[in-house]
Amino acid sequence: MTRTGDTDLTAQSASEAHADAAAAAGVQGLLFDDDLRPMPEDVGFRGPTACAAAGITYRQLDYWARTGLVSPSVRPATGSGTQRLYGFRDVLLLKVIKRLLDAGISLQQIRTAIAHLSKRGIDDLTQITLMSDGASVYMCTSPDEVIDLLAGGQGVFGIALGGVWREVEGSLSELPTERADGHADDESDPHANDELAARRRARMTG
Repeated sequence: MTRTGDTDLTAQSASEAHADAAAAAGVQGLLFDDDLRPMPEDVGFRGPTACAAAGITYRQLDYWARTGLVSPSVRPATGSGTQRLYGFRDVLLLKVIKRLLDAGISLQQIRTAIAHLSKRGIDDLTQITLMSDGASVYMCTSPDEVIDLLAGGQGVFGIALGGVWREVEGSLSELPTERADGHADDESDPHANDELAARRRARMTG
């Protein structure tokens, strides 16, 4: 378990405290082990689409890009008339930032957390649950770490990144995509948002 600062957090507690914490918090709801696949890296979403999927304003998106919090990874703005394109991972991080802001976490803490998440591989992200006590943000990668944190009294809320992934995937399946070469998704194969929509339908039908 890692606190998104300079130190690691280790919590020791009795087994009874572990059980109580797990039952009280519904730990299973904070963990995620679904098989989630990333989209092609050359497929992206324009700023307004990224905002709609993440639930943020364009002003926030622009500010976070200019300050380096989340920059468009598929295609940055390179001049007048150039459309920035955000990748799926970018939109996922934007959604996480929105969740943390809504929970009252300071932007300084969020920047530290996002810096740590940005160093993780895309597959690693789905195995992480972010926990916070309102002041610090902790990254947990196993059920025991979540329970330790809750039993120690630090955890107030948790965000399972796999769950956020699924939400973003569902939102983006209804929105237009574009490839890095400037072609709209309907001019290319495979169709990225067709793939997203298919994944969404598969989950809805069980």
